[in-house]
Amino acid sequence: MSSFPCLVRTVSGSGQVRYRLGEQLVDRYLEFVAGRCRPNTLRAVAFDLKAFFAVTGKDPVEVSAADVFEFLADQRGDRTVVRLADRESGLSARTIARRLSSVSGLYAYLVARGDTPVRVNPVPRGLMTRRQGGTMRSRMAPLVRVPRTLPRILSPEEAGPAGRRAAHAPGPGDGAGDAAGRAAPV
Repeated sequence: MSSFPCLVRTVSGSGQVRYRLGEQLVDRYLEFVAGRCRPNTLRAVAFDLKAFFAVTGKDPVEVSAADVFEFLADQRGDRTVVRLADRESGLSARTIARRLSSVSGLYAYLVARGDTPVRVNPVPRGLMTRRQGGTMRSRMAPLVRVPRTLPRILSPEEAGPAGRRAAHAPGPGDGAGDAAGRAAPV
């Protein structure tokens, strides 16, 4: 277990990409993900798990919720890079949420297997609030608040040739191909 986590990428003769971290249960999970997800998703999950186990320094069956909170604190911690969008340091909330999702997926897999010592997913779904009534879900606050942002509208120049064509295309009522604007034959 001394080399765990060590991310290794292999490509089979058929071109299939696989990732390994050097721990049997985690490697089995990555094989499971490889059969269900796109290659970029597999790469992201493998890297997220590497980051998690590098911070915790524990065997996967020994991880607790306290370790998850330590990981959260580490990811939000002071970094030398400051994001231009919000002038904050540390990783973005979306990156942290994705990493927690990857870790939660691993532990959901280990719990579902039933043949591992893991009986409970150590990644909390959220924290309880003081709100009364409602469903359990409505009384939970997420561990990471991801900002809701709207997509930015591109100018025709930013959209490329298709955007320029759309900007200059005839519209309704301008007489070019507009059947509703022409008189119907009697």
